Amino acid sequence: MRNKAAWLRAAAGLTVATLVLTACSQKANTGSSNNAGGGDAKPSSGWPQTAEPQIKDGKVGGTFRFAITEPTAIDPYNAQESEGILVAQNLFTGLIKVAPDGTPEPGVADKWTNNSDCTEWTFDLKKGTKFHNGEEVTSASFKRGWERVAAKASASEVSYHLAGIKGFDEMQAGTANAMSGVDASDPNKLVVKLAEPNCEFFLRTNHPVYSPVPKSAGSPSTNPAFVNAPIGNGPFMMDGKWEHDKGIKLKRFADYGAGSPAYLANVEITIAANGSDDEYAGFQNGTFDWARMPTPVLSQARSTYQPKGQWITRNTNGMNYLLVMDTKKPTDTPEARKAISMAINRDEIINSIFQGSQTPATSFIPPVFKDAFQPNICTACKYDLKEAKKLAKEAGLTPGTQLNMQFNVDAGHDEWMAAVKDQLETNLGLKINMTSVPFTDLLDNERQPTSTGLYRSAWGADYPTPENYLTPLLSTSAIGAASPSAPATGDNKGRYSNSKFDSLLAEAKANPDEKERTKLYQEAEKIAIGDDLANIPLWNRTQHRLANTSKYINMRMDFNENPDLSVISIK
Repeated sequence: MRNKAAWLRAAAGLTVATLVLTACSQKANTGSSNNAGGGDAKPSSGWPQTAEPQIKDGKVGGTFRFAITEPTAIDPYNAQESEGILVAQNLFTGLIKVAPDGTPEPGVADKWTNNSDCTEWTFDLKKGTKFHNGEEVTSASFKRGWERVAAKASASEVSYHLAGIKGFDEMQAGTANAMSGVDASDPNKLVVKLAEPNCEFFLRTNHPVYSPVPKSAGSPSTNPAFVNAPIGNGPFMMDGKWEHDKGIKLKRFADYGAGSPAYLANVEITIAANGSDDEYAGFQNGTFDWARMPTPVLSQARSTYQPKGQWITRNTNGMNYLLVMDTKKPTDTPEARKAISMAINRDEIINSIFQGSQTPATSFIPPVFKDAFQPNICTACKYDLKEAKKLAKEAGLTPGTQLNMQFNVDAGHDEWMAAVKDQLETNLGLKINMTSVPFTDLLDNERQPTSTGLYRSAWGADYPTPENYLTPLLSTSAIGAASPSAPATGDNKGRYSNSKFDSLLAEAKANPDEKERTKLYQEAEKIAIGDDLANIPLWNRTQHRLANTSKYINMRMDFNENPDLSVISIK
């Protein structure tokens, strides 16, 4: 789950002051020794997880308050990063839902089946579920929603999640106005025909792009009123319109029919100008009931709030990595990418900046996918300065080579990005041009055909399968560029392309045996990460939150690392 200015516009975005690590965190060791391995950095095992709460019956009422940064969209047609996904998945419920541990559960569909070769899926819908305006949710509502996303005029940046459904390509090209593979002739049954087998297709429908929409939705390009105040069928409904850069208010939908109605009467979401700094300050002064924290205060916050039972630590289905522009110099060869990766001392950064709260990544598919996880499949994820220098020489990364790096502001990335910059300049002699921009600009910059270098990135699975780390981020089809000179519209913004990798993914999706699928996914990961190092894994995603358990019960993260508003209740 995740474009406006290019590098020239962003060049002034980072002052010298932001490259200096705060007094709360020790500057990362540059690892200038020629010894292989982690130098004297202590391997990090991360902080232990807190226990999941036992979900109890709640009572209706209360106003739950927290903050996010400005989303790209809250309308399902373009909801993409965690902020937009949070709002969209509380406003809308699709065919299935996913529990915090990744277990699929019925949404509007109470049953789903596939044919023998996984090219046709049938979803039986619950009768009588409603949109917030009282309109009944039927199979036509889903067909309408999907076609709204797929339409060329919508210019959705996440429409690729619908790829593989018959008629999708024609809608993207503008040669059709309906998806031929979606049959909504029976209002209580949705039949989906795929252009190619996909034995995990039902899991994809957890993404908001698969949401139903009412008749009033119209096209996103012509109906901005709906885009800013979507009418959904989820456990919450809009309470007024989205006030950009200010806030979003939700209220309980008492007639929610795709599950148990929520307990919370109201949810007030503040758009934080200063990201996690504002969230943490707001929790400390009682303004917010849930908060993320800036990296330098993690240990302090943990020591203060864990004894009160207001601290949550979870290993989540996420990965932090450096997005690499694979087709542009100086990072257009595996040797160059491996040299950069092996010159980064992950343990030192984790211990000195994250206070030991993370674990270094040695794979792209994270450990939470236990059956698919391949520890150390990324051989270049180990700090080895001698080998890094050898590979750098082979790749032409000579001292003084310029390398662009960019990250998003107000999200706690300043310190560790500064440490990566320092290590690469000290260890390889590179000249790092580092800039910081607002998150929406970062996404925009990544898509540009002229972009080079490295971008701060993270990914959380949209649906519970290891395939969701491979297809969206590394497959050729997920580049989504009409030509090499056109912007990328998919999430493979580094433009990695390997035909063998693509073939293995196709073979895996067509295999009805889960164990055999997993093996094929592992083979594909070996090619993209073990051999080619298309992107540079940094650390597995361990998330920490503050939660006002003195006032609320059932405080937990959902599958997407957000507060699970569907179960939280006042005491």
